[in-house]
Amino acid sequence: MGLDPHWLELELTESIAMGQVETTLAKLKILSDARIKLAIDDFGTGFSSLSYLKRFPIDTLKIDRSFVSQCTHDADDAAIIRAVIRLAHSLGLTVIAEGVETEEQLAFLRLEGCDEIQGYWYSRPLSAADFLAFMQNNP
Repeated sequence: MGLDPHWLELELTESIAMGQVETTLAKLKILSDARIKLAIDDFGTGFSSLSYLKRFPIDTLKIDRSFVSQCTHDADDAAIIRAVIRLAHSLGLTVIAEGVETEEQLAFLRLEGCDEIQGYWYSRPLSAADFLAFMQNNP
């Protein structure tokens, strides 16, 4: 195929990543050594230990949409997002917020230093052809 591995990012849900820790760690190390990027999806919704964040060779934390949906109305969700962003950044990780749907959520996440967002704010899911047209019309 010719795809350089550093362009590939695999997402693991928090619950899967925290399952059989030593086995998971060994497999993630192999992927990381191959320069494949690794992300923990749905961060904050499972039963992770923060110590795993320093042990696992991950590149990205994805904040679950359940925190994002009310971040402009619920002080606790806002505080959790702030804490996750600061924790991730202090560990050298990229942060992606999932489920961003409103301009207010986007503004809050930008203000807090979130690196990337996903959600309907940009677009609903698209077919390959529709994605190509979207990219051509939105430089």
